[in-house]
Amino acid sequence: MLTIKIFKMKKFINIKLLLLTIILVLNSCSKDDDPKLIPIESSQMKNLHAPQLSDYSTNPPTVSGDFVKFDFSSGNITSDEKEWDIAFRGTTIALNGGSDTGTAGEPSRNGNAAAYIEEDLFSNVNKVDESSFTQDGANGFSIPTGSGNGWYNYNPMNRQISPIAGKIIVIRTADNFYAKMEILSYYKDLDPSNPANGRYYTFNYVYQPNEGVKSFD
Repeated sequence: MLTIKIFKMKKFINIKLLLLTIILVLNSCSKDDDPKLIPIESSQMKNLHAPQLSDYSTNPPTVSGDFVKFDFSSGNITSDEKEWDIAFRGTTIALNGGSDTGTAGEPSRNGNAAAYIEEDLFSNVNKVDESSFTQDGANGFSIPTGSGNGWYNYNPMNRQISPIAGKIIVIRTADNFYAKMEILSYYKDLDPSNPANGRYYTFNYVYQPNEGVKSFD
């Protein structure tokens, strides 16, 4: 009887060890299969030239010219008609999402880009509020134009465009990733002393390259 009892105990212990080994192996496999998140980094785009043509002989004045497109995933200006997220012309910023605003020369939209402005330090804006996004459309651009309405103030005395501190633009890209940007200057080499050097954007941005991740940590 003692021999049978010892045999049963050994068998029970062996089964427990087998189960424990299986659990450890499965845990190890699941860890190996976990997707590794791509690290995010802060970047800067300097002197993005966004020219426009203005005709003051009409009332109101008319503005024309091509929008300069930017793609967050590559960090580059692009001429691609589809692979772009935001586009610049003068002080106007268009998104690759929504619908036409009725503005002359605006690019065709084929993505799902949207944006909102959050007032805080750039480093403090770490989460995306999906409910705050708006898109371009018949009511105008998601990122408002005009002095004091969106990201800048205009001083008519010296004709300077000044980015408003703490106006952080949070963006859903055309292909449903996320980015945030802070416009630092509207002048070439960050020098506002000569208005002729205007329409050159310098901005900091962070692009979240991991699909579905709505934070910038």
